[in-house]
Amino acid sequence: MEFPRTPTLSRRQMLGRFASGFGMLGLADLMAADTPSAPSPAPLLQAHHAARAKRIIFLFMSGGPSHVDLFDPKPALAARNGQPLPFAKPKLERTKTGNLLGSPWQFKSHGQSGTEISELMPHLATCADDLCVVRSMVADNINHNGACLQMNTGEQAFSRPSMGSWLLYGLGSENASLPGYVVISPAQPAQGAPLWSSSFLPASLQGTLVQDLTHPVANLGNAKMSSAAQRAQLDFLMAQNRLHEAQRAADSRLEARIASFELAFRMQTEAPEAFGVEQESEATQKLYGLDDPVTATFGKQCLMARRLAERGVRMVQVYHTATSKRSSCQLWDQHSKLREELPNNCAATDKPIAGLLKDLKSRGLLDDTLVLWGGEFGRTPTAEGGDGREHHPFGFTMWMAGGGVKAGHVHGATDEFGWHAVEDRVHVHDLHATILHLMGLDHTRLRYRYAGRDYRLTDVHGNLVKGILA
Repeated sequence: MEFPRTPTLSRRQMLGRFASGFGMLGLADLMAADTPSAPSPAPLLQAHHAARAKRIIFLFMSGGPSHVDLFDPKPALAARNGQPLPFAKPKLERTKTGNLLGSPWQFKSHGQSGTEISELMPHLATCADDLCVVRSMVADNINHNGACLQMNTGEQAFSRPSMGSWLLYGLGSENASLPGYVVISPAQPAQGAPLWSSSFLPASLQGTLVQDLTHPVANLGNAKMSSAAQRAQLDFLMAQNRLHEAQRAADSRLEARIASFELAFRMQTEAPEAFGVEQESEATQKLYGLDDPVTATFGKQCLMARRLAERGVRMVQVYHTATSKRSSCQLWDQHSKLREELPNNCAATDKPIAGLLKDLKSRGLLDDTLVLWGGEFGRTPTAEGGDGREHHPFGFTMWMAGGGVKAGHVHGATDEFGWHAVEDRVHVHDLHATILHLMGLDHTRLRYRYAGRDYRLTDVHGNLVKGILA
């Protein structure tokens, strides 16, 4: 007597079904290494309300910039320089710090708004009336990896979709010939690819990483084959892949790879122009600092971001991970050499960022482009060694511009020393909820069902920060 044969599971199906699918996380990481992201399919959802912003440029200062030295002046900290912190430090202390360390740099009020900005940011100071400075940010993790994950995905430890992936899931892309989500980072930031991963969302929604600023997209040309021949080859390959895919309907990775071939074909004509910063006028290139080795690297990243944004890319993340002097996954991590390295970082980014804001504004793009600046956390008001500051998630600063936020506005406050956020606290989940709102999405309704439960960027948290809305 013969028994019916049980269909054999492929290795990928086994990974997806066994152990609640955790095996797929490892596979996703391997696939991400050689799979370029494709544009999202037609939006899986629609905007929930009228959007104030159409696109986002996130300027990520990898390592954690010091709020008390840049955007949150503390006279009491300067007055008590070298004295002990007059209240107990939190039990969560990663590295023991010493006495209070007043900022070595001066602050001045700028613009009609009177926003106070450090002397380290003279170019950005000219844009003070465009900034919405949030001085009361709070995060949950004191280490780079967990804090970077939370800022980019809403989760500190586990694989979750990045903010850009959620935006593509909800809104789709405006340009079918370019990726809808681009990450520009010359060196790898802390955590790396999980910061722009699509996780359990369809694989086509992951970010496309650009590392080589000279040749942003490799292998675009094909001198051996005409466009018509490539089209015929792709059509044949797609037919074979569709037969393969029909037996694996639950796996989005094959669909993403098919889409990536199609995107690569279309990008041959559009991508070289989109990334071609050399096509900009001499005046524009100087505006971003491309004529100066100190500012050229980040200036090129910012100019690429503007060119991509105006061509319909939904989200561009610009990671500051390289200067003319060094590259690092955590450039702003000043545990030591604060007086040397913080000015270096500011010198490399200040002019390009101001150039980006002015360029967007002159082209009429700032009104519906949300620019976000910040890192994973801030730095302690107390000293680490004689010339450094420790990680500080208890109260720090980020700023936004354009895209429906109040211009020339300061929101929230830390205490007189810059330690705790004490007024209008804004948690990372609140920030994400507000960003989604500005993009026309309700964070409580932007959901994806996976492994038996509904997930969202803000998980079960997050409140809209109405005080920063224009």
